[in-house]
Amino acid sequence: MDKTNATHAQADPLHADTDTLNPVRKEEKTWGWFAIFNIWANDIQSLFGYSLVASLFISYGVSGWTAFAALIAAGLLVMFFVNLSGDAGERYGIPYPVFARASMGTAGAKLPAVLRATVAVFWYGVQVYFASTAVALLIRSITGIAPGAETLGLDAIDWLSFVIVWAFHIVIFWRGMNWVETFLNIAGPFVYAVMIGLVIVLWVKSDGQLLSQAQTIFANPEATWGTELSGFIAIIGTMVAYFAAVMINFSDFSRYARDRKAMVQGNLAGLPFNMILFSALALLTTAGAAVVYGEKITNPTEIVARTDSVLLGVIAAITFFAATVGINLVANFIPAVNGIANLAPNRIGFRKAGLITSGFALLIGGLWTSFISQFGIGGFVNTLGATLAPLYGIMIVDYYLLRKKELKRDDLYDMDGGTYHFHNGWNDNALVAFGIAAVFSIATVWVPALVQLSGYAWIVGAILGGAIYYLRCKATHLV
Repeated sequence: MDKTNATHAQADPLHADTDTLNPVRKEEKTWGWFAIFNIWANDIQSLFGYSLVASLFISYGVSGWTAFAALIAAGLLVMFFVNLSGDAGERYGIPYPVFARASMGTAGAKLPAVLRATVAVFWYGVQVYFASTAVALLIRSITGIAPGAETLGLDAIDWLSFVIVWAFHIVIFWRGMNWVETFLNIAGPFVYAVMIGLVIVLWVKSDGQLLSQAQTIFANPEATWGTELSGFIAIIGTMVAYFAAVMINFSDFSRYARDRKAMVQGNLAGLPFNMILFSALALLTTAGAAVVYGEKITNPTEIVARTDSVLLGVIAAITFFAATVGINLVANFIPAVNGIANLAPNRIGFRKAGLITSGFALLIGGLWTSFISQFGIGGFVNTLGATLAPLYGIMIVDYYLLRKKELKRDDLYDMDGGTYHFHNGWNDNALVAFGIAAVFSIATVWVPALVQLSGYAWIVGAILGGAIYYLRCKATHLV
C-alpha cells in the first residue's frame, strides 16, 4: 500500500484537522502566482516588518538611498533562496518537516522541525503583541483614554488589547480560515492605502518639506565609502535573517502551488515589488515623523496616534490589525503547527497543536516588551536567523548536490526503515554539520571578536553547514 495515499491533507492547510503532514494530491495543487504573491505582500506588510525596516534606516548610520538599495537587494536574495527551498514542496507535495527527513533522518528531522516551530512560535507571539498595539490604538482613538501605569512595559489598555488579539487568533483557527484568505487579498492594498495616506498627512504637516528635510535627516556627513558598504551588507544580512524561517519551510506553501511556474512568478512579483514599495513608504513615513514630531518613530501606530485624527486612527488600527493577524496565522501558525504535529503525528492533530502554539505565544508575546525587545530588534532577528541558517545549507546541499532533486516519497514516510532511516533514524553527518555551523554563526552575532561578521551571520551559517555536511557525506559515502 502506498503510505502517502493513506490520507491526504486538504488543499487549504488551515483546514486540516487530522494529519497535516501527508502530501497533497495533484488535484489539490490549486495555488496560482497571486496566492504566492499574497503571502509575501502580507508578510512584508506586518507591523513588526515595518518596525524592522524603519529601525534599519536609523540603526546603521547609512544614507536613506543606501538602506533602500540594501532592502531591494535582500528581497532579490530571498527570492532566489525560496525558489531553491520550495522546489521539493512543489515537486513532491510534501511539507517541510517531511522534506527535512531526507537530510536529517526520519527521527532526526524532529530537531529542525522543532527549531523551526520554536522560531515560528516566537514570531507568532511577537506578532500577537504588535497586532495588539493596533487594537490599543483603536480603543484609545474611540475612547480618548490616555496611557496609564505600566506593568511589564504595558498599561491596562495594552494588556487588554493583547489578550483580545491572542483570543481572536484561537477563535479564527478553530472555526476555519476560508474567509481569512479572502480578507488577506483585501487587507494588503488597504495597508498601502493607509501608509500612503499617512505620508500625505505628514507631508501636509511639514509644509511640503518632507523630502528635502528627510534627505538631511537620513544623510550621514561622517559616513565614508567603507561605512556605507558595511551598513549596506549589515542591512542585507538582517533582512535575510528576518526571512530565514520562511526560507527554511517554504515547501509548506509551495506544495500547494499549481506548478513551478506559478511558484517562481509569485515569488518574483511578491518579493521585489513589495519590498520596494513597502520600504519606500516606511522610509518616507519614518522621515516624515522625524520632521514633524522631531523623533524617529519605528511603530506606525505611534505615528498615527500623534496625528490626532480619530478617523485615520480607526482606519489604520483596523487595517494594521487585520494584516498582522492574517499573515501571523499563515506564515507563523502553519509552520509551528506542522513542527509540533511532527513530534507525534498519530497523537497531535491540527487543533491540539494550535492550542499548544497559542499557549506558548501568550507567554512570548507578554515577554516581548519586558525582556526580548531589550536585546534590540536587529540582534534578536540575527540570532534566530543564525540558528536556522545551517539547516538551510544542509537541506539545499542534500537535495541539489547529493540527491540531484530525486526523493523517494514513500521512504520519507517510512519511520522504521528505508532510505532515510540512516542510523536509528538519525543522520549523524547532518547533526555534526548543524552543531558546528550553528555555534559559529550565532557567535558572529554575540562574540565581540567576530562582530565584523555579524552582517554575514546567516550566509556564514548556511555555507558552513552545507560545506561540512557535503564533505562528511562524501567521506562516509552515506549518499
